[in-house]
Amino acid sequence: LKLLIRAVGPTLASLGVTGVLADPTITLYRGSTVLATNDNWSAADAATMTAVGAFALTAGSRDAAIVTTLPAGSYSAIVSGVGGTTGTALVELYVVP
Repeated sequence: LKLLIRAVGPTLASLGVTGVLADPTITLYRGSTVLATNDNWSAADAATMTAVGAFALTAGSRDAAIVTTLPAGSYSAIVSGVGGTTGTALVELYVVP
C-alpha cells in the first residue's frame, strides 16, 4: 500500500490557524523501529499530493511529508517540533492510487 503521510504546520497559518508548529518533523514507526523520517517536504512530492487531492503546501515551507509503500500492519506516525518547539500541526494520511 503506497501512502502519503504529512505533518502540516506552517501552511496552516495561511489558512487562518494561529500558533502553528513552525517546523514539524514526522517519523514513521513500526513498533520501536524507525521506518522513515522527514523534516522538510520536497517539491518532488507535489505531484503525489495533487494526485491524492491534498491541499497544496506553501512553496519552501517547513511542512513535512513522507511517501512510502508499506505492507499491512500497525504503524505510528509521531510529529515533533525541530529543536523541541511546539504548536498546532495537522497530521494527514492518504492512500496513493
